[in-house]
Amino acid sequence: MFGLPGIMSKGVSGVGGNNRSHGTSKTNNSNNKSKTLTYLLWLIGGVCGLHHFYLGRDLQGVLWWCTFGGYFGFGWLRDLFYIGEYVADANKDEKYMKKVDYMVRVHEKPPFSTVRFTGMVVVAYLFSTVVSLAIPEDNVGGLSWQWLHIFTPLAAALGVWAVGNIGHETGSLKWPLICAYLVPMVGNPLKSFIFDKWGYDIDESTSFAIMILSAAWSFDHLEKRWRPKNQKTPGTLKRIIVISMCCLLYMALWSSYLYFNAKVTDEEGDEVPFHEALGHFFSSPWWLDVKQSFIDVWQFAQEHGWMETWRQIVTLSDPSGEQNAFKVLELRSGATQTEIKNQCRTLAVKYHPDKAKDDITKKDVQNRFFEVQQACELLSNSRAKRRRRNKQFNEEL
Repeated sequence: MFGLPGIMSKGVSGVGGNNRSHGTSKTNNSNNKSKTLTYLLWLIGGVCGLHHFYLGRDLQGVLWWCTFGGYFGFGWLRDLFYIGEYVADANKDEKYMKKVDYMVRVHEKPPFSTVRFTGMVVVAYLFSTVVSLAIPEDNVGGLSWQWLHIFTPLAAALGVWAVGNIGHETGSLKWPLICAYLVPMVGNPLKSFIFDKWGYDIDESTSFAIMILSAAWSFDHLEKRWRPKNQKTPGTLKRIIVISMCCLLYMALWSSYLYFNAKVTDEEGDEVPFHEALGHFFSSPWWLDVKQSFIDVWQFAQEHGWMETWRQIVTLSDPSGEQNAFKVLELRSGATQTEIKNQCRTLAVKYHPDKAKDDITKKDVQNRFFEVQQACELLSNSRAKRRRRNKQFNEEL
Protein backbone atom coordinates (compact mmCIF):
# COMPACT_ATOMS: atom_id res chain seq x y z
CA MET A 1 0.00 0.00 0.00
CA PHE A 2 2.74 2.45 0.88
CA GLY A 3 5.66 3.86 -1.10
CA LEU A 4 7.92 2.22 -3.62
CA PRO A 5 7.21 -1.20 -5.08
CA GLY A 6 9.03 -3.96 -3.28
CA ILE A 7 8.64 -2.39 0.14
CA MET A 8 9.53 -4.25 3.32
CA SER A 9 12.28 -6.44 1.94
CA LYS A 10 14.19 -8.67 4.29
CA GLY A 11 17.03 -6.28 4.91
CA VAL A 12 18.40 -5.83 1.40
CA SER A 13 18.24 -2.17 0.55
CA GLY A 14 19.74 1.13 1.57
CA VAL A 15 23.24 2.11 2.33
CA GLY A 16 25.68 3.13 4.98
CA GLY A 17 28.21 5.93 4.57
CA ASN A 18 29.13 6.87 1.02
CA ASN A 19 28.71 3.39 -0.45
CA ARG A 20 25.06 3.10 -1.43
CA SER A 21 25.17 0.10 -3.76
CA HIS A 22 23.17 -3.07 -3.11
CA GLY A 23 24.36 -6.61 -3.50
CA THR A 24 22.74 -8.42 -6.40
CA SER A 25 23.60 -12.02 -5.64
CA LYS A 26 20.73 -14.47 -5.58
CA THR A 27 19.83 -16.60 -2.62
CA ASN A 28 19.81 -20.37 -2.70
CA ASN A 29 17.01 -21.57 -4.96
CA SER A 30 15.74 -23.87 -2.21
CA ASN A 31 14.83 -20.76 -0.19
CA ASN A 32 13.12 -18.93 -3.02
CA LYS A 33 9.54 -17.84 -2.49
CA SER A 34 6.85 -19.07 -4.86
CA LYS A 35 4.91 -16.47 -6.80
CA THR A 36 1.99 -18.88 -7.23
CA LEU A 37 1.79 -19.56 -3.49
CA THR A 38 2.04 -15.83 -2.79
CA TYR A 39 -0.93 -15.13 -5.04
CA LEU A 40 -2.87 -17.93 -3.33
CA LEU A 41 -2.10 -16.55 0.13
CA TRP A 42 -3.06 -13.09 -1.12
CA LEU A 43 -6.41 -14.45 -2.22
CA ILE A 44 -7.33 -16.47 0.88
CA GLY A 45 -5.73 -14.37 3.61
CA GLY A 46 -4.42 -11.21 2.02
CA VAL A 47 -6.59 -8.88 4.08
CA CYS A 48 -4.82 -10.27 7.16
CA GLY A 49 -1.38 -9.87 5.58
CA LEU A 50 -0.77 -13.60 5.10
CA HIS A 51 1.18 -13.16 1.86
CA HIS A 52 3.41 -10.53 3.47
CA PHE A 53 4.22 -12.81 6.41
CA TYR A 54 5.13 -15.55 3.94
CA LEU A 55 7.55 -13.22 2.14
CA GLY A 56 9.10 -12.03 5.40
CA ARG A 57 7.47 -8.61 5.18
CA ASP A 58 6.31 -8.79 8.78
CA LEU A 59 5.80 -5.10 9.46
CA GLN A 60 3.57 -4.70 6.43
CA GLY A 61 1.76 -7.91 7.36
CA VAL A 62 1.00 -6.57 10.84
CA LEU A 63 -0.28 -3.30 9.37
CA TRP A 64 -2.49 -5.19 6.94
CA TRP A 65 -3.84 -7.24 9.85
CA CYS A 66 -4.56 -4.11 11.91
CA THR A 67 -6.19 -2.20 9.04
CA PHE A 68 -8.01 -5.17 7.45
CA GLY A 69 -6.03 -5.29 4.25
CA GLY A 70 -4.44 -1.85 4.12
CA TYR A 71 -7.38 0.23 5.27
CA PHE A 72 -10.37 -1.96 4.44
CA GLY A 73 -8.94 -3.71 1.40
CA PHE A 74 -7.35 -0.80 -0.45
CA GLY A 75 -3.79 -2.04 0.13
CA TRP A 76 -4.84 -5.64 -0.49
CA LEU A 77 -6.15 -4.75 -3.95
CA ARG A 78 -3.05 -2.69 -4.68
CA ASP A 79 -0.84 -5.65 -3.76
CA LEU A 80 -2.22 -7.56 -6.72
CA PHE A 81 -0.15 -5.38 -9.05
CA TYR A 82 3.05 -5.59 -6.97
CA ILE A 83 3.25 -9.22 -5.87
CA GLY A 84 5.71 -9.97 -8.68
CA GLU A 85 8.10 -7.33 -7.35
CA TYR A 86 7.51 -8.41 -3.74
CA VAL A 87 8.55 -11.97 -4.64
CA ALA A 88 11.55 -10.74 -6.66
CA ASP A 89 12.62 -8.66 -3.66
CA ALA A 90 12.28 -11.61 -1.27
CA ASN A 91 14.28 -13.83 -3.64
CA LYS A 92 16.98 -11.18 -4.23
CA ASP A 93 16.31 -11.40 -7.96
CA GLU A 94 19.29 -9.93 -9.83
CA LYS A 95 17.24 -7.83 -12.24
CA TYR A 96 15.11 -6.41 -9.45
CA MET A 97 18.10 -5.67 -7.23
CA LYS A 98 19.75 -3.74 -10.07
CA LYS A 99 16.60 -1.63 -10.25
CA VAL A 100 16.80 -0.94 -6.52
CA ASP A 101 20.52 -0.21 -6.77
CA TYR A 102 19.81 2.34 -9.50
CA MET A 103 17.22 4.08 -7.28
CA VAL A 104 19.70 4.27 -4.41
CA ARG A 105 22.48 5.68 -6.62
CA VAL A 106 20.22 8.29 -8.23
CA HIS A 107 18.54 9.48 -5.03
CA GLU A 108 20.57 10.32 -1.96
CA LYS A 109 17.46 9.74 0.13
CA PRO A 110 14.16 8.08 -0.77
CA PRO A 111 11.98 10.40 -2.86
CA PHE A 112 8.66 11.65 -1.58
CA SER A 113 5.76 9.24 -2.07
CA THR A 114 2.19 10.48 -1.80
CA VAL A 115 0.92 6.97 -1.11
CA ARG A 116 3.44 6.36 1.66
CA PHE A 117 2.83 9.77 3.26
CA THR A 118 -0.93 9.18 3.15
CA GLY A 119 -0.35 5.79 4.73
CA MET A 120 1.61 7.41 7.56
CA VAL A 121 -1.24 9.81 8.27
CA VAL A 122 -3.94 7.13 8.07
CA VAL A 123 -2.17 4.60 10.31
CA ALA A 124 -1.09 7.30 12.79
CA TYR A 125 -4.68 8.46 13.02
CA LEU A 126 -5.91 4.88 13.50
CA PHE A 127 -3.37 3.96 16.19
CA SER A 128 -3.81 7.18 18.17
CA THR A 129 -7.60 6.91 17.94
CA VAL A 130 -7.61 3.30 19.14
CA VAL A 131 -5.41 4.21 22.13
CA SER A 132 -7.66 7.17 22.97
CA LEU A 133 -10.79 5.03 22.72
CA ALA A 134 -9.31 2.27 24.87
CA ILE A 135 -8.77 4.51 27.91
CA PRO A 136 -11.69 4.09 30.37
CA GLU A 137 -13.86 7.20 30.54
CA ASP A 138 -15.10 6.40 34.06
CA ASN A 139 -13.13 5.50 37.17
CA VAL A 140 -12.05 1.87 37.36
CA GLY A 141 -11.10 0.44 40.74
CA GLY A 142 -11.74 3.86 42.23
CA LEU A 143 -9.04 5.42 40.07
CA SER A 144 -9.11 7.71 37.07
CA TRP A 145 -7.17 6.46 34.07
CA GLN A 146 -7.39 9.63 31.98
CA TRP A 147 -3.66 10.21 32.49
CA LEU A 148 -3.09 7.40 29.97
CA HIS A 149 -3.95 9.88 27.22
CA ILE A 150 -0.27 10.83 27.46
CA PHE A 151 0.35 7.77 25.25
CA THR A 152 -1.85 9.04 22.41
CA PRO A 153 0.99 11.03 20.74
CA LEU A 154 3.24 7.99 21.14
CA ALA A 155 0.69 5.89 19.24
CA ALA A 156 0.59 8.49 16.45
CA ALA A 157 4.38 8.51 16.20
CA LEU A 158 4.46 4.71 16.10
CA GLY A 159 1.94 4.72 13.25
CA VAL A 160 4.12 7.10 11.27
CA TRP A 161 7.26 5.11 12.06
CA ALA A 162 5.65 1.77 11.12
CA VAL A 163 4.66 2.93 7.64
CA GLY A 164 7.95 4.77 7.19
CA ASN A 165 9.94 1.60 7.90
CA ILE A 166 8.21 -0.55 5.30
CA GLY A 167 10.42 -1.80 2.52
CA HIS A 168 13.70 -0.25 1.44
CA GLU A 169 13.15 2.87 3.53
CA THR A 170 13.78 3.32 7.22
CA GLY A 171 14.10 5.96 9.90
CA SER A 172 14.07 6.34 13.67
CA LEU A 173 11.22 7.28 15.95
CA LYS A 174 12.99 10.37 17.27
CA TRP A 175 11.52 13.28 15.28
CA PRO A 176 7.98 11.92 14.87
CA LEU A 177 7.90 11.39 18.63
CA ILE A 178 9.22 14.88 19.36
CA CYS A 179 6.70 16.53 17.04
CA ALA A 180 3.82 14.40 18.27
CA TYR A 181 4.41 15.59 21.85
CA LEU A 182 5.56 19.10 20.97
CA VAL A 183 2.36 20.02 19.11
CA PRO A 184 0.00 19.55 22.09
CA MET A 185 2.53 21.08 24.50
CA VAL A 186 2.81 24.24 22.42
CA GLY A 187 -0.60 24.05 20.83
CA ASN A 188 -2.75 24.06 23.97
CA PRO A 189 -1.37 27.37 25.33
CA LEU A 190 -1.40 28.75 21.77
CA LYS A 191 -5.06 27.83 21.36
CA SER A 192 -5.91 29.66 24.58
CA PHE A 193 -3.98 32.73 23.43
CA ILE A 194 -5.70 32.74 20.01
CA PHE A 195 -9.10 32.33 21.61
CA ASP A 196 -8.47 35.11 24.15
CA LYS A 197 -7.01 37.44 21.51
CA TRP A 198 -9.33 36.90 18.53
CA GLY A 199 -12.12 34.70 19.90
CA TYR A 200 -11.28 31.91 17.44
CA ASP A 201 -11.50 28.39 18.90
CA ILE A 202 -9.42 25.54 17.44
CA ASP A 203 -11.27 22.30 18.10
CA GLU A 204 -9.71 19.02 19.21
CA SER A 205 -10.04 17.33 15.83
CA THR A 206 -7.99 20.11 14.19
CA SER A 207 -5.30 19.85 16.86
CA PHE A 208 -5.29 16.08 16.41
CA ALA A 209 -4.82 16.43 12.65
CA ILE A 210 -1.98 18.94 13.09
CA MET A 211 -0.20 16.57 15.49
CA ILE A 212 -0.39 13.67 13.03
CA LEU A 213 0.61 15.73 9.99
CA SER A 214 3.59 17.22 11.81
CA ALA A 215 4.77 13.76 12.90
CA ALA A 216 4.47 12.44 9.33
CA TRP A 217 6.20 15.51 7.87
CA SER A 218 9.10 15.26 10.34
CA PHE A 219 9.71 11.61 9.50
CA ASP A 220 9.57 12.22 5.77
CA HIS A 221 11.95 15.21 5.85
CA LEU A 222 14.20 14.54 8.84
CA GLU A 223 14.34 10.79 9.38
CA LYS A 224 13.76 9.00 6.10
CA ARG A 225 16.75 7.22 4.57
CA TRP A 226 17.62 4.08 2.65
CA ARG A 227 17.65 0.90 4.70
CA PRO A 228 21.23 -0.31 5.38
CA LYS A 229 22.31 -3.35 3.41
CA ASN A 230 23.26 -6.68 4.99
CA GLN A 231 20.75 -6.18 7.78
CA LYS A 232 20.26 -9.36 9.77
CA THR A 233 16.98 -11.20 9.37
CA PRO A 234 15.41 -12.24 12.70
CA GLY A 235 14.82 -15.91 13.36
CA THR A 236 11.45 -17.57 12.95
CA LEU A 237 10.76 -17.81 16.69
CA LYS A 238 11.54 -14.15 17.25
CA ARG A 239 9.33 -13.18 14.31
CA ILE A 240 6.41 -15.19 15.70
CA ILE A 241 6.82 -13.69 19.18
CA VAL A 242 7.00 -10.09 17.91
CA ILE A 243 4.05 -10.53 15.52
CA SER A 244 1.97 -12.19 18.25
CA MET A 245 2.74 -9.45 20.78
CA CYS A 246 1.79 -6.71 18.32
CA CYS A 247 -1.49 -8.40 17.42
CA LEU A 248 -2.34 -9.13 21.07
CA LEU A 249 -1.68 -5.53 22.05
CA TYR A 250 -3.89 -4.25 19.25
CA MET A 251 -6.72 -6.63 20.21
CA ALA A 252 -6.32 -5.67 23.89
CA LEU A 253 -6.85 -2.01 23.03
CA TRP A 254 -10.04 -2.74 21.11
CA SER A 255 -11.24 -5.06 23.88
CA SER A 256 -10.68 -2.31 26.44
CA TYR A 257 -12.76 0.07 24.34
CA LEU A 258 -15.59 -2.44 23.91
CA TYR A 259 -15.66 -3.30 27.61
CA PHE A 260 -15.23 0.12 29.22
CA ASN A 261 -16.46 2.73 26.75
CA ALA A 262 -18.58 1.26 23.95
CA LYS A 263 -22.31 1.90 24.23
CA VAL A 264 -25.38 0.52 22.47
CA THR A 265 -28.45 2.73 22.07
CA ASP A 266 -31.76 0.91 22.61
CA GLU A 267 -35.13 1.68 21.05
CA GLU A 268 -35.92 4.23 23.76
CA GLY A 269 -32.69 6.15 23.16
CA ASP A 270 -31.00 4.96 26.35
CA GLU A 271 -27.32 3.99 26.22
CA VAL A 272 -26.39 0.54 27.47
CA PRO A 273 -22.75 -0.55 27.99
CA PHE A 274 -21.69 -2.88 25.17
CA HIS A 275 -20.58 -5.71 27.48
CA GLU A 276 -23.97 -5.67 29.23
CA ALA A 277 -25.81 -5.59 25.90
CA LEU A 278 -23.72 -8.52 24.70
CA GLY A 279 -24.57 -10.52 27.82
CA HIS A 280 -28.26 -9.76 27.39
CA PHE A 281 -28.04 -10.75 23.71
CA PHE A 282 -26.82 -14.25 24.53
CA SER A 283 -29.72 -14.69 26.96
CA SER A 284 -32.33 -13.18 24.62
CA PRO A 285 -35.20 -15.35 23.28
CA TRP A 286 -34.11 -14.67 19.69
CA TRP A 287 -30.58 -15.97 20.28
CA LEU A 288 -31.86 -18.97 22.27
CA ASP A 289 -34.13 -19.88 19.34
CA VAL A 290 -31.27 -19.49 16.84
CA LYS A 291 -28.96 -21.51 19.09
CA GLN A 292 -31.57 -24.26 19.39
CA SER A 293 -31.96 -24.28 15.60
CA PHE A 294 -28.23 -24.92 15.18
CA ILE A 295 -28.41 -27.69 17.77
CA ASP A 296 -31.37 -29.27 15.95
CA VAL A 297 -29.53 -29.11 12.63
CA TRP A 298 -26.46 -30.75 14.18
CA GLN A 299 -28.53 -33.53 15.74
CA PHE A 300 -30.43 -34.11 12.48
CA ALA A 301 -27.13 -34.30 10.56
CA GLN A 302 -25.72 -36.81 13.04
CA GLU A 303 -28.78 -39.00 12.58
CA HIS A 304 -29.47 -38.65 8.84
CA GLY A 305 -26.16 -37.48 7.37
CA TRP A 306 -25.03 -34.15 5.95
CA MET A 307 -26.33 -34.78 2.42
CA GLU A 308 -29.88 -35.26 3.67
CA THR A 309 -29.45 -32.25 5.96
CA TRP A 310 -28.38 -30.10 3.02
CA ARG A 311 -31.36 -31.32 0.98
CA GLN A 312 -33.70 -30.34 3.80
CA ILE A 313 -32.06 -26.93 4.11
CA VAL A 314 -32.50 -26.30 0.38
CA THR A 315 -36.14 -27.39 0.55
CA LEU A 316 -36.93 -25.23 3.58
CA SER A 317 -35.20 -22.21 2.02
CA ASP A 318 -37.92 -22.27 -0.68
CA PRO A 319 -35.68 -21.52 -3.70
CA SER A 320 -38.62 -21.70 -6.11
CA GLY A 321 -40.83 -19.46 -3.97
CA GLU A 322 -43.73 -21.95 -4.05
CA GLN A 323 -44.03 -22.30 -0.28
CA ASN A 324 -44.34 -18.54 0.14
CA ALA A 325 -46.85 -18.41 -2.72
CA PHE A 326 -49.07 -21.00 -1.01
CA LYS A 327 -48.79 -18.97 2.20
CA VAL A 328 -49.86 -15.77 0.40
CA LEU A 329 -52.88 -17.61 -1.07
CA GLU A 330 -53.66 -19.11 2.34
CA LEU A 331 -53.44 -22.65 0.97
CA ARG A 332 -51.75 -25.84 2.07
CA SER A 333 -48.60 -26.71 0.11
CA GLY A 334 -50.25 -29.75 -1.50
CA ALA A 335 -53.25 -27.87 -2.89
CA THR A 336 -54.56 -28.95 -6.29
CA GLN A 337 -54.55 -26.73 -9.36
CA THR A 338 -58.33 -26.34 -9.08
CA GLU A 339 -58.01 -25.12 -5.49
CA ILE A 340 -55.29 -22.71 -6.52
CA LYS A 341 -57.36 -21.31 -9.39
CA ASN A 342 -60.46 -20.85 -7.23
CA GLN A 343 -58.48 -19.17 -4.44
CA CYS A 344 -56.81 -16.80 -6.92
CA ARG A 345 -60.21 -15.67 -8.15
CA THR A 346 -61.56 -15.26 -4.61
CA LEU A 347 -58.61 -13.22 -3.36
CA ALA A 348 -58.46 -11.13 -6.54
CA VAL A 349 -62.02 -10.03 -5.92
CA LYS A 350 -61.48 -9.56 -2.19
CA TYR A 351 -58.38 -7.36 -2.57
CA HIS A 352 -59.29 -5.50 -5.73
CA PRO A 353 -58.14 -1.85 -5.39
CA ASP A 354 -61.55 -0.55 -6.52
CA LYS A 355 -63.06 -1.78 -3.24
CA ALA A 356 -60.82 0.40 -1.09
CA LYS A 357 -62.65 3.11 0.85
CA ASP A 358 -59.81 5.64 1.25
CA ASP A 359 -56.26 6.31 -0.02
CA ILE A 360 -54.55 4.66 2.97
CA THR A 361 -56.61 1.50 2.68
CA LYS A 362 -56.24 1.54 -1.09
CA LYS A 363 -52.44 1.41 -0.84
CA ASP A 364 -52.54 -1.60 1.48
CA VAL A 365 -55.11 -3.36 -0.70
CA GLN A 366 -53.04 -2.70 -3.82
CA ASN A 367 -49.95 -4.24 -2.22
CA ARG A 368 -51.95 -7.29 -1.17
CA PHE A 369 -53.53 -7.55 -4.63
CA PHE A 370 -50.10 -7.53 -6.32
CA GLU A 371 -48.83 -10.21 -3.91
CA VAL A 372 -51.78 -12.43 -4.81
CA GLN A 373 -51.24 -11.86 -8.53
CA GLN A 374 -47.54 -12.74 -8.27
CA ALA A 375 -48.29 -15.87 -6.23
CA CYS A 376 -50.91 -17.03 -8.74
CA GLU A 377 -48.57 -16.40 -11.66
CA LEU A 378 -45.70 -18.28 -9.98
CA LEU A 379 -47.84 -21.33 -9.16
CA SER A 380 -49.34 -21.31 -12.65
CA ASN A 381 -45.88 -21.34 -14.25
CA SER A 382 -44.68 -24.15 -11.99
CA ARG A 383 -47.81 -26.31 -12.49
CA ALA A 384 -46.07 -28.70 -14.87
CA LYS A 385 -43.19 -29.10 -12.47
CA ARG A 386 -45.53 -29.95 -9.61
CA ARG A 387 -47.32 -32.48 -11.78
CA ARG A 388 -44.07 -34.27 -12.52
CA ARG A 389 -43.09 -34.18 -8.86
CA ASN A 390 -46.48 -35.52 -7.70
CA LYS A 391 -46.38 -38.24 -10.37
CA GLN A 392 -42.92 -39.30 -9.26
CA PHE A 393 -44.06 -39.28 -5.61
CA ASN A 394 -47.05 -41.50 -6.43
CA GLU A 395 -44.86 -43.94 -8.37
CA GLU A 396 -42.48 -44.23 -5.43
CA LEU A 397 -45.46 -45.10 -3.21
